[in-house]
Amino acid sequence: MAQVRRRTYARHAWPRAFGAAYERNGLVVALATAASLALFLVLGAARTGSLSHAAPGGDFYRVFPHGLMVALFAPIFAFSLLALGIGVRRFWRDQAPGPAPSGAIGEATRDALGLRYLDGGHGEGCNEEDDAFTPTRRRAHHLTFYGFALCFAATCVATLYHYAWGRVAPYGYTDLPKLLGIVGGVMLTVGSASLWRLRRRRHPLHDDPAQAPMDRAFIALLFLAATSGLALTIWRATDALALLLAIHLGVVMALFATLPYGKFAHGIYRGAALLRWAIEKRQPSTLALKDD
Repeated sequence: MAQVRRRTYARHAWPRAFGAAYERNGLVVALATAASLALFLVLGAARTGSLSHAAPGGDFYRVFPHGLMVALFAPIFAFSLLALGIGVRRFWRDQAPGPAPSGAIGEATRDALGLRYLDGGHGEGCNEEDDAFTPTRRRAHHLTFYGFALCFAATCVATLYHYAWGRVAPYGYTDLPKLLGIVGGVMLTVGSASLWRLRRRRHPLHDDPAQAPMDRAFIALLFLAATSGLALTIWRATDALALLLAIHLGVVMALFATLPYGKFAHGIYRGAALLRWAIEKRQPSTLALKDD
């Protein structure tokens, strides 16, 4: 039994240690992770001689082949999905709300996509630095959420183009992956910058000190991922392609590596909680009144 416990701890030691460090010093850990990964990719590009030369047609696969990108991202993405899936499964098993009746999934989806409960419960929004109600936070969340969703959709469509239809990147500005990525990148940039500004100006009594490091790290990585992606789109036909690509990939890899530890996980659990509430309020009342 002791050997099994030691093997189990060894298997999970890195994720636990990383999560603990991220919880204490989220912004530092996030930026250091992104910088380390970007530096690794920059050195790789320098070794192949592609760091200071423009690729024909802005073809970033000339810098990092498609197979290498998949090999780098697949383990990180799989780890994030696994960690989030295990957490949500445990949450759902502990709560045991029962099977979802008709309409519960649709209601929970509408509430989640519409960010219904960010209106303060009265439609006037959340309190900010002057304690006044404002919809600014809800709008910033909308821009961030849907900007991230469009960027992820761009990746999914590009994957479909590559494997299903044999259309290999880079794509033109009128192609769907590029359109989704640009619109999503702009929305994500504006949304994450607004959230950072709100957090900086927020009254200390409205904040959770234990959560603040992870929140700042997540917002910073979202902003850097969006801006580096837009910069890569603009200057992909120049000599800066390899450097911008390395920075963008490093930031995105750091973002996905930290997803299970920060605010993104909160969004997943929030969706599960909304579904649980939609199920519970459709169940028969168990309140039993008795005569005195």
